[in-house]
Amino acid sequence: MKQAILILFLPLLAAAQTIVQQQAPALPEQKVGPGDLISLAVANCPELTRNFRVSHDGVLALPLLKTRIQAAGKEPSEIESAISEALTKEQILVDPVVTAAVVEYRSVPVSVMGAVKRPITFQAVGPVTLLDALTRAEGLSTEAGAEILVTRTRATAGGQAGLVQRIPVHGLIDDADPSLNIRLYGGEEIRVPAAGRVYVVGNVKKSGAFPIQDGKDTTVLKAIALSEGLLPYAGKQAYIYRREAAKNNRDEIPIALEKILEHKSADVPLEANDILYVPDNKGRKITVQTLERIAGFGSATASGLLIFR
Repeated sequence: MKQAILILFLPLLAAAQTIVQQQAPALPEQKVGPGDLISLAVANCPELTRNFRVSHDGVLALPLLKTRIQAAGKEPSEIESAISEALTKEQILVDPVVTAAVVEYRSVPVSVMGAVKRPITFQAVGPVTLLDALTRAEGLSTEAGAEILVTRTRATAGGQAGLVQRIPVHGLIDDADPSLNIRLYGGEEIRVPAAGRVYVVGNVKKSGAFPIQDGKDTTVLKAIALSEGLLPYAGKQAYIYRREAAKNNRDEIPIALEKILEHKSADVPLEANDILYVPDNKGRKITVQTLERIAGFGSATASGLLIFR
């Protein structure tokens, strides 16, 4: 008797599976969430053989059924069982054959923004890693800083909601550290902050705003090299203008430029947003407000450079 029933329903099951395959592309199975589009095929029930959108509260409201089917948090096979049980319980079908597949995910968005070539939001369908996300954004731009910030907007297998992970770019890409190539589950926001800048103005060949990839390695000599060197008659002394935390004004830090160039004094490290000002040998100085206006204008230009003589 059981064999006869199985033989009877095998064609129906095959027909239902064929309908789903025709309606939907094959997507990897994973747990369903609000907004996802489900393709159902129920043998001998055309009312239920079509696509249905999961509501914002995670349920499927289906024709013929009084029961709302909980879909969020379940895999398609579990949804099949729930629908089959409801159809039997409400005496709509006897031994229903139900097939479900996800044709569109909307519940697992990953956003990539900041210093990337193409900011993007996509759905984390199947296994997705941080490098996969950066690849979809066409990689980091030349303005990218030294770290990537990954914020989880909801609790997932990867961590709690609100958790921010700081991923060093050097370790992820240059060192290819697999532990930094974290798994993404959907609900992540990936931000790539732009690199900090130092501003070089005054008696140099090319004044401007220059990105720094690692503040520990950025020094006065490197900043002068980025500005293509000094002009003739540069002063023996230069100045760093630095704004400390909780201060409105910048501190003026004099440096012995000539001694640094002659390797008679240690090179001086620079920090992000420092202004390095090189006056001429007459010692003429301009105000900090003027320097900040120059630096601000330089960083706002398309090239990031400002010629200042």
